[in-house]
Amino acid sequence: MDINKELAKEFNLRQEQVDNTIGLIDEGATIPFIARYRKEVTGSLDDQILRELSDRLTYLRNLEKRKEEVRTAITEQEKMTPEIENAISAAVTLVEVEDIYRPFKPKRRTRASIAREKGLEPLAVIIMAQDNASDPEAEAAAFVSEEKEVPDTAAAIQGALDIIAEDISDDAELRKKLRSAASEKGEIVSKASDPEAESVYTNYYEYSEPVSKVANHRVLALDRGEKEGFLKVSLSLDESVATDIIFGKYIKANNPCGELVRSAAEDGYKRLIFPSIEREVRSEMTANAAEESIKVFASNLRQLLLQPPLKNSVILGLDPGYRTGCKVAVIDATGKVLDTNVVYCTPGPKTNVELSKKIIKDLIQKHNVTTISIGNGTASRETEQFAADLIKELPQPVSYMVVSEAGASVYSASKLAAEEFPEYDVSLRSAVSIARRLQDPLAELVKIEPKAIGVGQYQHDMPQARMNDALSGVVEDCVNSVGVDLNTASHSLLSYVAGINSAVAKNIVAYREENGKFTDRRELMKVPKLGKKAFEQCAGFLRVRDGKNPLDNTAVHPESYKAAEALISECGFTLADVAGGGISVSDSVNVNNISEKLGIGVPTLTDIIGELKKPGRDLRDELPPPLLRSGDVMEIKDLKPGMELVGTVRNIIDFGAFVDIGVHEDGLVHISQICNRYIKHPLEAVKVGEVVKVRVLDVDVKRSRISLTMRLDDEEEKKEQKKNRNDRPRREKREQRGFDPSKINNSAFRIKKK
Repeated sequence: MDINKELAKEFNLRQEQVDNTIGLIDEGATIPFIARYRKEVTGSLDDQILRELSDRLTYLRNLEKRKEEVRTAITEQEKMTPEIENAISAAVTLVEVEDIYRPFKPKRRTRASIAREKGLEPLAVIIMAQDNASDPEAEAAAFVSEEKEVPDTAAAIQGALDIIAEDISDDAELRKKLRSAASEKGEIVSKASDPEAESVYTNYYEYSEPVSKVANHRVLALDRGEKEGFLKVSLSLDESVATDIIFGKYIKANNPCGELVRSAAEDGYKRLIFPSIEREVRSEMTANAAEESIKVFASNLRQLLLQPPLKNSVILGLDPGYRTGCKVAVIDATGKVLDTNVVYCTPGPKTNVELSKKIIKDLIQKHNVTTISIGNGTASRETEQFAADLIKELPQPVSYMVVSEAGASVYSASKLAAEEFPEYDVSLRSAVSIARRLQDPLAELVKIEPKAIGVGQYQHDMPQARMNDALSGVVEDCVNSVGVDLNTASHSLLSYVAGINSAVAKNIVAYREENGKFTDRRELMKVPKLGKKAFEQCAGFLRVRDGKNPLDNTAVHPESYKAAEALISECGFTLADVAGGGISVSDSVNVNNISEKLGIGVPTLTDIIGELKKPGRDLRDELPPPLLRSGDVMEIKDLKPGMELVGTVRNIIDFGAFVDIGVHEDGLVHISQICNRYIKHPLEAVKVGEVVKVRVLDVDVKRSRISLTMRLDDEEEKKEQKKNRNDRPRREKREQRGFDPSKINNSAFRIKKK
């Protein structure tokens, strides 16, 4: 297989794009670096496509490696034939390769191998030939032997049939057809292990569905129910469908030998083939469901990490609790801890609401707190009510937000947290984390193992290595797309920067502590173990604010500084203009001409101009701010069908989205209620962190379940349709002029002072 050509075909890319990208990967370039700084080489492939291509490249290389191993093994047995060689070359999955190798793989002792040891293989060959002149009984008589433990013709025939059954089961082409039949025509059947047992799997106590139609989340639910002992899950396939395929290939005559082959085929299917096919099909279903679940998890994580930070705010974090009280931490606008305390504002043995209010008010006044961040764990509703009541008594405006505390306990008890806050106990570290999650979600959440963050579904059932790779890739992409302040970032954050590992990240922090702030990106070369290659990969993603060179506070890579300075100079400006807040851009200069003159590609030039417009920009600033609250706190019992509310999407799964509407329990918007049009997956219409308008459909107080809808009613839908109709002529005119909103200023620019 020509892997590069195969990838170009699969991803519908030019061969040059694939060849260049693979070359960069093999040279050790990181995905964020390739995506950002090698656009001319890759044809501007984004980081997600690059990761998919890299994953597929790894799979195909492993496939080719396994093919070579199988070729060698079969050749060493002196059993290689042109047909087998062609079959190996044509295989497109590892499963197909293993099917081909199956007859040649060393086996444990089986009924067939024992029969071969008894010398019955020639009899099996005679029976398989199904010659009308052959009498099985007469042929078998020649193989009866006390010495070989073949007492009679019946034993000889049975041994021969065992060999035939195993040979049929080892037929790679046949197994492929049967696997396909099971996937297309089979059903997944689930029954209760104990019909009287109470569990969350009651919907699957009497359940069946075609394999081809089972939704991914149901596959994962069945797997977990089976693992926990509540369900018995199996694959069902009409036996006649399978035997027709087998008989069509192996039954050649309607005679005694043919009947024996038929019997052996049925035995081989029931005893050897179907159990194996069942495992393989279910394994493939689980693998596909897991892969899709990981994709959803990754998408949710990406949106969560890229939530807009609450900048220039002093935040008071509250980690709710009953018996042990509510832990308090105040952080300044840079995340530095200013104060800590513990208050008893919720029901418990030490409850003192008035004293708690006084302590919190004093902290707010002392440090000019503008926002309160409340963890959503145990006692969060009572803590939220306390905060809402307290805010009403304050002379200055203060708002609050309930944030997810998933993983906060994992972080607070970690070695990292102990190193960061050796003077605080575990509970106070958690309060600091809750405050920082609102201030800068990305910088704080990178300290936590991605799977502990709590977005997605069935994350603990996923293949851990695959999930960790995928989620780590998402974190890496997010960190590098936002950029990292070289002088304030923790070593946890720095370790996700392209080209920097954990050891180098710690060395950067140590160098900073010993020598003071970095004033220049080039100073990174003085950090131990940070060589030229690592500098090339990481430099563009690290920011030096108020340094010697204003370009160090942009995403312009040092390798492009000369081009950037030449561009600025040619347009009559200086670096001071960049440092002064950026330079404006118009569309009167031809980018192609400038690109050719400066000797850089158009994509790189376009990126440079974008950075010169807004040096030090944070892409998260363009997103809607988080939804802060200051009013009354509702409970689930206050909800009534028809109520309209505004909430924040907290999690997205295959069958819907969970929305925080401020009543402690998140409401579910089923996929059918997300919008008025048909969608295959909720991610087509919503994303984690999005602020949405919802309407209550139903409330089950006893089971703490809330059903919501985002669908427009008839009148709202008519207004939306009218708006779209009015906007259409304008859109069509822009499209006729070649306007592409995703590529604004992509053809011509002119730089001038603000």
